[in-house]
Amino acid sequence: MSALPFLPFALPEIGEEEIAEVVDSLRSGWVTTGPKAKRFEQAFGEFLGDSGLHCIAVNSATAGLHLALEAIGIGPGDEVITTTHTFTATAEVVRYLGADVRLVDIDPATLNLDLDQVEAAIGPRTRAIIPVHYAGLAVDMLRLLDIARRHGLKVVEDAAHALPTTLERELIGTLGSNATVFSFYANKTMTTGEGGMLVTRDAALAERAKVMRLHGMNRDAFDRFTAKKPSWYYEIVAPGFKYNLTDIAAALGLHQLKRLPAFQARREQIAQAYFEGLADLPLILPPQAPQGDVHAWHLFVLRLSEAAPVGRDTFIERMYAQGISCSVHYVPLHLHPYWRDRYQLRPEQFPHSQRAYEAMVSIPLYTAMTDENVQRVIQAVRLSLQA
Repeated sequence: MSALPFLPFALPEIGEEEIAEVVDSLRSGWVTTGPKAKRFEQAFGEFLGDSGLHCIAVNSATAGLHLALEAIGIGPGDEVITTTHTFTATAEVVRYLGADVRLVDIDPATLNLDLDQVEAAIGPRTRAIIPVHYAGLAVDMLRLLDIARRHGLKVVEDAAHALPTTLERELIGTLGSNATVFSFYANKTMTTGEGGMLVTRDAALAERAKVMRLHGMNRDAFDRFTAKKPSWYYEIVAPGFKYNLTDIAAALGLHQLKRLPAFQARREQIAQAYFEGLADLPLILPPQAPQGDVHAWHLFVLRLSEAAPVGRDTFIERMYAQGISCSVHYVPLHLHPYWRDRYQLRPEQFPHSQRAYEAMVSIPLYTAMTDENVQRVIQAVRLSLQA
């Protein structure tokens, strides 16, 4: 084992301003959804730079995806297309609503879902598509939205990796999909600990999501408890969920959002250092964003080439022995017992995802890394690839 301190795979960068804002929330008496959650929603919309957007803070991106699909009417008998190469949350929300999932393979260059396969998978029960902006690289949304329009389908973007990703210089979240959902989990490009944001232009979708976010209540809890006249009465208009974001979490988000441009610049620096330091090795390095666009660099995913003298699992073990944590994103859905058995899936149906999975490893990339940490990772990768 390395004598150096263990280097984690991911670590949030929390500053004194975030800490002070959380303390202020604790002292204010507002610890659940309240004024800071509202401020965070407003600030997020301002960050995206589009006054036509509705931003709805939720306690996870999973919650946001569930709310978005429920609001567009997904239900039993429907089918939703998404990628096999994602975390299970992307697909499980479809099953929450009694609908079925249709998984497609990925483009081996981008690791995003293969749009030719998306179009080929559309059938009579297809109602929606969930693209995943894998690792922080934008899906070709212009083509995907054209496919959706031609077939009368809804689009809900899983943008858990994609803040502040751009496509054609436009931020993900401002495009023409029905809804976009971001994640603020601890390892994301900004964090509220747990949390997410549902973004949509559709006022009716936003209103439904707000009602369903808090038990199907027809009055916002914050409004009820701060009104200047008696306002105890409310009505339950639907069997809703418990998906609201707390003010304690929003307090973190308010300052993380302000720091996001600096966070992104640092992630880009680290990514470029990796490209320079690893260019001559038997690796397939991750795709970069087109010129002029932003890759969020939530993940930096290496793939060991056929020329690599060791396999992926041995590589990870060697990195760990040098005190560096790595991860794999992802074990594809078609390999998990639930999805495999429910839909009778086989690896040969998803050759690109399967091949990528068997060769891929995510190395540390987070803003609190020092230049020395980055060079240490590069050196460890080199040593781990020795015969």
